[in-house]
Amino acid sequence: MPWIQRQLTLPAFQRGFHLVTPTVTAALPELSSLQIGLLHVFIMHTSASLTINENADPDVPRDLESSFNAIAPESFPYVHTCEGPDDMPAHVKAALLGSSVSIPVSKGRLVLGTWQGIYLCEHRNHGGPRRLTLTLQGE
Repeated sequence: MPWIQRQLTLPAFQRGFHLVTPTVTAALPELSSLQIGLLHVFIMHTSASLTINENADPDVPRDLESSFNAIAPESFPYVHTCEGPDDMPAHVKAALLGSSVSIPVSKGRLVLGTWQGIYLCEHRNHGGPRRLTLTLQGE
């Protein structure tokens, strides 16, 4: 199978951690035909990020948001403040979490643990729609 690359635009989410696994897999119907492969998901923004984490307990995304707010608070004396008080903390959080995830594919499915899912981490109060580049390769 040739490489497949798609752009996926996610709607605007409120600040926090949002499970997007079903949206990502729905954008790649070819996934079901692969026996083995790799999916790379890249976010094209610097104030939002991606991570893989627990997808079962709704307390986990809330606790992650609280933890990251403690690590990079808006009250820190940042120099870069021209885009609002939530912008520079968003860059710090995105730097910590990263801009991409890679997930193995086996027998037509993403190889995620029982309790794992792909999260969009929205670090801005009003971040707007977010663009992802999905790159799939396999056979």
